[in-house]
Amino acid sequence: MRGTRTRMMFSRMGFSILLLLSYISLSLAIPSYVSLAGLSERQQDEAVAELSGVAVFPPKPPGPLEYNGTKLVHDKAHPWKPLRKGDIRGPCPGLNTLASHGYLPRDGVATPSQIVNAVQEGFNMDHLVAVFATYGAMLVDGNLVTDLLSIGGKTRKTGPDPPKPAIVGGLNTHAVFEGDASMTRADDFFGDNHSFNQTLWDQFVDFSNRYGGGSYNLTVAAELRWQRIQQAIATNPQFSLVSPRYFTAFVESVFPLNFFVDGRDTTTPAQGRKLGLDAALLFFRDHKFPADFHRASIPSGTQGINVVIATHPIAPGGNADGKVNNYVVDPTSADFGKFCQLYQDFVTKTVVPLYPNPKGILRRNLIVNLHYFYEIIDGNGCEEVFPYGRS
Repeated sequence: MRGTRTRMMFSRMGFSILLLLSYISLSLAIPSYVSLAGLSERQQDEAVAELSGVAVFPPKPPGPLEYNGTKLVHDKAHPWKPLRKGDIRGPCPGLNTLASHGYLPRDGVATPSQIVNAVQEGFNMDHLVAVFATYGAMLVDGNLVTDLLSIGGKTRKTGPDPPKPAIVGGLNTHAVFEGDASMTRADDFFGDNHSFNQTLWDQFVDFSNRYGGGSYNLTVAAELRWQRIQQAIATNPQFSLVSPRYFTAFVESVFPLNFFVDGRDTTTPAQGRKLGLDAALLFFRDHKFPADFHRASIPSGTQGINVVIATHPIAPGGNADGKVNNYVVDPTSADFGKFCQLYQDFVTKTVVPLYPNPKGILRRNLIVNLHYFYEIIDGNGCEEVFPYGRS
């Protein structure tokens, strides 16, 4: 029964991204560019005191939609608008689109509650997926004191930073939430992990023509996912495909079929649902809904992921010793049979190194957000982790 619940969990969400979907790339160690030295106790006390004036108690995550069927979302209340000076966009075309249409603040800085509401309202994302991915992103890339997250790069708009080694770098931060082998964004190793990449888009089009008859479908998703992994192995000496990026790499392959296809098309990915290239380009490059776009007809998330995983199986791992074409399996990484390890490793090996000794309001908000993150998976056989105590 426990194994069945775990498989059901993955069929609904995988991991996102997240964001999402897109997103976390956990190296099972703190990223190399983060100093573990941190601050002295006095400096931490001073930093926390400064933050107390802008602190927000994290509200509970929003609930599911009251009406979760399809409806027009490219409507008069949510027109597309071009970027203004200072507006932020990042590696996730879905969040970028929601910001450019006003479902999220158009400047690209939002609270977790705003993100959960927006991905449900704009795309009809499954509530479980929405909360899990959003709070995962918030815990590593957001400002836990001010309750604000950048959907792109680091910005002062999220407020004063908590003490180091916290990053608060937004979703662009590599090896924390964003990861390698994206379909339309280059690996961080090559210098820009968040901008639309025309060369990768051309490959997206080529594979859609070769395997999908001119559209993106589940067959294209599987073949393109495998191609991007092989390209990263061959060109990126720092390529990493371990938990949780191991999960999100496959999740992001099916997100376009679940969220970017007009909701009046009620076929499933397995039944042949397809995404036209013109519509895909609007999302990936222009952050824009197609004209008259309707959101998915049912709450959606990772439908079709099992096909992508099974077409070209690969174990978690990465290029070792800073060498290309040197992919080595990592037996310590969680995989699709170890969901609870994914959760536990994320908390203890990603969040805790960023916040090794939090105090006061920061500690309180970490405890609250970690519990929100866990609540959505409660009942799936995973034991809650309390690295900072219960209250």
